Amino acid sequence: MRKNCRGAATVLTALILVISAYGAVRKPKSLQIYFIDVEGGQATLLVTPSKQSVLIDTGWAGSRDAERIAGAAQAAELKRIDYVLITHYHQDHVGGVADLQQRIPIGTFVDHGSDVEDSDNARALYKNYEKAIEHTKRVHLMPGEGLPLPGITFEVIAAAGERITEPLPGAGEANFNCASESEAEPDPSENAQSIGVLVSYGKFRFLDLGDLTKKKELELVCPNNLIGIVSLYLMTHHGIAADNPKALVWALRPEVAISNNGGHKGGDPEAWQMVHDSPGLVALWQLHYAAAAGKNHNAADNFIANVDENSEGHYVKVDAEADGNFSVNNSRITFSQKYRSH
Repeated sequence: MRKNCRGAATVLTALILVISAYGAVRKPKSLQIYFIDVEGGQATLLVTPSKQSVLIDTGWAGSRDAERIAGAAQAAELKRIDYVLITHYHQDHVGGVADLQQRIPIGTFVDHGSDVEDSDNARALYKNYEKAIEHTKRVHLMPGEGLPLPGITFEVIAAAGERITEPLPGAGEANFNCASESEAEPDPSENAQSIGVLVSYGKFRFLDLGDLTKKKELELVCPNNLIGIVSLYLMTHHGIAADNPKALVWALRPEVAISNNGGHKGGDPEAWQMVHDSPGLVALWQLHYAAAAGKNHNAADNFIANVDENSEGHYVKVDAEADGNFSVNNSRITFSQKYRSH
């Protein structure tokens, strides 16, 4: 009898171990997004549930931003970055390419094609970019195209001055805020050429429009919203007032917004208030305290990665699940908040 009991116990223990192992294997993995502090530029690192990676922009030239990006990659346990997507050719977005290449291997560079600006500085910056990547694979993406990332959908919705022309699934509603928008002037700069991407993981949707300017933004949502609603919105153009119009932000209805402003760049009070008041917004996070905006137009300290004049390069990290749940974490302190997308 005792022998049979021991045998049954052994079988039961083995069964529990098998069930536990199966549960560990089946546990869903998250989409990770690191909003890296490059002090008024952009460097956003995405790590997919299958551990593929996309870096959107590389910040400024020099060791500071390259080391901060490499540090985030190390935190994500990456040995290389599969794709580096350059939204447009301004120095706060493309300047750090050569410095980053010295610190971590890069698989493929993605951009919108040639630079449209023709100043001496623009030509020099673009020439430096082409030289830096001459031995690395390079592809151009246009609206409607994307990247082959298993488990998520990575869609280009704007690039090279063009945009999607048909609503994405579930989108297409009339946008009644368009009528109150003032007419936007055409922008001949690289900002209007920015690659804008929508990243979807199940019910979670993240929108990054780079430095796209107002006319191009409104074309995406007026007279009908071609994008739909999003879970997470990176404020366009570092939170500059002119390029976060009400007709865009209020149509997107983000649950959470993040401003990648610097201490003295972006983070305009008007844009902050517009986003803060948008329907459905639960929280607005910032990479920096915006010195000129004052306390009434900055988030509480817990929601700001860098609160001091001299930044230490703290980042904001998002962990998103396919069911729409996501958390936002402040690397400066032990503080995180959980949210659920619409």
